[in-house]
Amino acid sequence: MRRGPLLVDLYSGAGGFARGFDEVGFNTLLAIDVDKAASRSFKANFPSSTVLVEDIRSVSCDDVKYLLGGAEVDVVIGSPPCEPYTGANPRRREEPLDRLYSDPDGALVLEFIRLVGCLKPKVFIMENVPAIMEGELKSALAKEFRSVGYDRIFFNVLRAHEHGTPSRRTRVFISNIALRPRRVRRVISVWEAIGDLPEPSHDPLIPNHEPPPSLSPKKLKRVLRLSWGSSLIE
Repeated sequence: MRRGPLLVDLYSGAGGFARGFDEVGFNTLLAIDVDKAASRSFKANFPSSTVLVEDIRSVSCDDVKYLLGGAEVDVVIGSPPCEPYTGANPRRREEPLDRLYSDPDGALVLEFIRLVGCLKPKVFIMENVPAIMEGELKSALAKEFRSVGYDRIFFNVLRAHEHGTPSRRTRVFISNIALRPRRVRRVISVWEAIGDLPEPSHDPLIPNHEPPPSLSPKKLKRVLRLSWGSSLIE
């Protein structure tokens, strides 16, 4: 087994969240996600990890401990679905607390908290959209984490472009420790990040660099009207 702090990834997807931990020496023991295709990608990215394809609501504390073989986990990470909370969702519940306690998908956040309480890691980090802090949600989440043994909760708001990623993306990382990653001195443009790549192709030596799908005439017109440095979606 690879040495390093032990990690569990809930709502793991293809492993984007776990990738950063892996690059600094963490050992991802277990990943759980309901999506079969994403789970296959996770297994390809982390071949030594156990990947459970299951609705997390049907996964018990005993199930997780059995899969871990008695190992004590150092860190639990996860990205529960953000759709119930984001303002971009036209069907979002009007009352903030209903998004957490009444929306079945929004309540998946509570399943993350349940398994954190089961595993009692030294550190947990849950990623979501900033709107998960709206209204009474922030205090409700802090209360839920306290109920499983974590009294100090930090709502760390991070902006991707301040940390070297050419993307206007703001997210909150809810954890039991303060997260203060170093900021870059200046914003990096998309061109600086990928401008040295060749034209899109199916070259297996350059993964995920296939030609993009064709744009609709309406969207193409919008793209052509963009000025240098601006984006189609803010």
